[in-house]
Amino acid sequence: MTTDPSYGYNAITEQYIAARSPLGQAMIEQWASGLAPESRLIDIGAGFGEPVMPILIKAKLKVWAIDAAPRMVAEFRKRFPDVEIACETVEESPFFNQTYDAALAIGLIFLLPEAKQSALIRRISESLKPGGRFLFSAPLQAGAWQDVLTKQTSYSLGQEAYERLLRENGFLLLSHHSDAGGTNYYDVVRAED
Repeated sequence: MTTDPSYGYNAITEQYIAARSPLGQAMIEQWASGLAPESRLIDIGAGFGEPVMPILIKAKLKVWAIDAAPRMVAEFRKRFPDVEIACETVEESPFFNQTYDAALAIGLIFLLPEAKQSALIRRISESLKPGGRFLFSAPLQAGAWQDVLTKQTSYSLGQEAYERLLRENGFLLLSHHSDAGGTNYYDVVRAED
């Protein structure tokens, strides 16, 4: 298990930037278009901000971001100086001590061990207003694999476990989507109180 709070991504920032593809943009554009302008959104595990942040800005959302990799955060700040980003772990971040209308966690949850994935889903639920939307990516199948860039182990709990965790934390599943690269997205809403 790693002691690097960025799960290896700080060390490979330049490689990650070079390898980042636009796959998934259409999915995120469609999701963001369903949010009202001026909605408050937190991007959890924002990386260097591409290709997601331009979509959120174009949708006129009020965005805050966090990432645990100092080099990713520095790159993010160069690209998006008007978006507040904190260099914090998702496990310990106070999420700017506010509540949101929406949350996004793309390419993040499966980097965490199972207990930390469960805790993060709970904390995101607590940070969203009733009716708040949450979009995250994770495989449908359960399993573990070695990340191509970081060489660290990633963990998918699988569709059944994610859907159970979501229900237990007050989320209703709206839909699953897959992009052209095979990335699966869970689109959920926090139930009304």
